[in-house]
Amino acid sequence: MKIESWYTNNFEFQLTGRYITLQSIFPLLDMYKLNYEISIPGISESGKDIPLIKIGKGPKIVLGWSQMHGNESTTTKAVFDFLKFISQKNVFQSEIQLFLKNYTFYIFPILNPDGAQLYTRENANGIDLNRDAQNLSQRESRCLRDIFESLSPSLCLNLHDQRSIYGLKNGKPATVSFLAPSADKERSVTSSRKTAMQFIVKMSNTLQNYIPGQVGRYDDGFNKDCVGDTFQMAGVPTILFEAGHYEQDYQRDKTRAYIFYSLLSLFDIIEEDATQIEYKDYFKIPENLKNYNDFVLRDVKLPDYSEVVSIAVQYKEVLKNNKIAFIPVIEEIGKLDNTFGHKEENVNGREILTNSQENLTVGQNISKIFDKSDNSTIYFQ
Repeated sequence: MKIESWYTNNFEFQLTGRYITLQSIFPLLDMYKLNYEISIPGISESGKDIPLIKIGKGPKIVLGWSQMHGNESTTTKAVFDFLKFISQKNVFQSEIQLFLKNYTFYIFPILNPDGAQLYTRENANGIDLNRDAQNLSQRESRCLRDIFESLSPSLCLNLHDQRSIYGLKNGKPATVSFLAPSADKERSVTSSRKTAMQFIVKMSNTLQNYIPGQVGRYDDGFNKDCVGDTFQMAGVPTILFEAGHYEQDYQRDKTRAYIFYSLLSLFDIIEEDATQIEYKDYFKIPENLKNYNDFVLRDVKLPDYSEVVSIAVQYKEVLKNNKIAFIPVIEEIGKLDNTFGHKEENVNGREILTNSQENLTVGQNISKIFDKSDNSTIYFQ
């Protein structure tokens, strides 16, 4: 059986959408505690558990964490997809047994449970945990650091989501991006960075089978306050994963599959040994650009502009009744020649109305855009 066929029929269907909290994963943790060691090495600033799952018994120790930013849940879904795959007894059994023999994988499925509950990037105190690596001012930060120091891992996985504003020079969206963080201001290619780069090239090669031309590389500017940079400074190879946008996949239930395939590749389950890969190929992966918006309306005639312009709309994610609402906001008005839309419409110089008004302003919430002379012609809703 091909891995794609298994995944299509067996991904962790109990986790869907963008809003994933401790309450979402508790039933799964209860189920898996019979087969895996699940501990609570710390609590959040508001007293919520921070669970840690241990998978495998091998000499290669890998430490990962998801939802360090509470509103970045795609990788959490992928982690439980991976856990379900590792736990099944029907397919890929020799590969799974080899993984369990070679690796011990420790994973925090939700490092920031308060932020997950609030659907915020920061924790309950408004602190970005990924800028707290030096101060260690928060319980969540200290929990991660304590585990890092006690395990002495050979590899760390920093699992995040990126916004839908990121694309690549080829005009495609950056559906998955990676980074081997720098260990100093000079961005030196240290031994630990080389190892991280090799793994990233390996995963990127795998993803080209699924999303060709849609894998990006994050800027590697050094910031010692970031966890990845700090761990890289300590000589431990660290990989930043960024789950991005796939065509109209605003629930990120397609992108999770690409993170799942990346993990299988990383752990030698579906691809060749990473030692055969040249780390320098990392620099051939195109850099992320902020060149996308959720919707772009082209060639619009507006009262205050002498020439036709384009209008970029970006969704703002808001938690409402335990679901994420996507609120359209006007992001930019102008030529926008170097901006792509995940969805685009061209009105060929016609006048428009939005929310029954002619005047448009950046930052304005909108509900729909329609033709001024024919309100039955709706360009965006």
